[in-house]
Amino acid sequence: MTPALEPVRRIAAYGVCRNEDGRVLLVRAAPGTGTPGVWSLPGGAVDHGEHPHDTVVRETAAETGLSVAINKLREVLADMRALPTRGVTIHTDRLIYTVTVRGGGLRDRIGQPTDLARWFTVDEARTLPLRPFTADALGIPAAPVDLRPDAAPEVPSFHVVPGKDGLHRAQRFAAYAVATDPDGRVLLTRVAAGYPGGGCWHLPGGGTDFGEQPGIALLRELVEETGQEGRMVGLLGVASHRDAASLGPEGYPIDWHGVRAFYRVEVAKPGPLAVIDAGGSTDDCQWVSASALPSLTLTEVTEEALRAAGLLP
Repeated sequence: MTPALEPVRRIAAYGVCRNEDGRVLLVRAAPGTGTPGVWSLPGGAVDHGEHPHDTVVRETAAETGLSVAINKLREVLADMRALPTRGVTIHTDRLIYTVTVRGGGLRDRIGQPTDLARWFTVDEARTLPLRPFTADALGIPAAPVDLRPDAAPEVPSFHVVPGKDGLHRAQRFAAYAVATDPDGRVLLTRVAAGYPGGGCWHLPGGGTDFGEQPGIALLRELVEETGQEGRMVGLLGVASHRDAASLGPEGYPIDWHGVRAFYRVEVAKPGPLAVIDAGGSTDDCQWVSASALPSLTLTEVTEEALRAAGLLP
């Protein structure tokens, strides 16, 4: 049993990089870290306001000495691990990209969170202690190298902290649906008054709970905000937006950084529309024909997601 631990959330991004021989690039956690000697994909925590693309490039260069280019987003997932020696339980939302090397050379490090970077065949990687998310990305059964907490704590989907400039800041991970029905209509929600973007049309979805996978959160929010049940059919991409002084129902400005994964979702049998979670950030929902989308006032992330789905020019 794990003791009572302080819940911590973070967003991280990693790269799956293979060389011309098909070997995969891995880095080793140094002594003094939470998982000493364990290997993982190069990458790390997303800085406030930073796009996950840039995180992968920055962290890979720092950890391996290699410069990489982003090819595509492969997967988005979440996991929890307990670190009793530090008194915390960490929920990490992880974005996994495919990357290719542009230049540089492997180098080892001293006094840093990772100390080695090496190329391995998949069979060689099977013999290594791997972080579970790394094993999953490589299609290898994961060994129990992480200590799992007994249960997910009930905490908000974001945590407001004072920034270096004195302004409150918060980083939040969310999942949204580009949901369509058999007639090709798109399901949109309207942002309630008093929230950033009030009156604009948005995608169904929202912040994930502590310990919750993005796909599960997305389908839950779809029901709560629209009354519809859907089926996920694909990952479209991720958006990263910063609003440096957003004023919402909290009553004071917050420097927000939102990282939002968006998915294609099919609603095969549309039911009566209903905002079940009344009194929150959504006050209406509508099915909208694709031809009517350009005439609406849409949130920034909605425009980005609809373009990725080929529904906006």
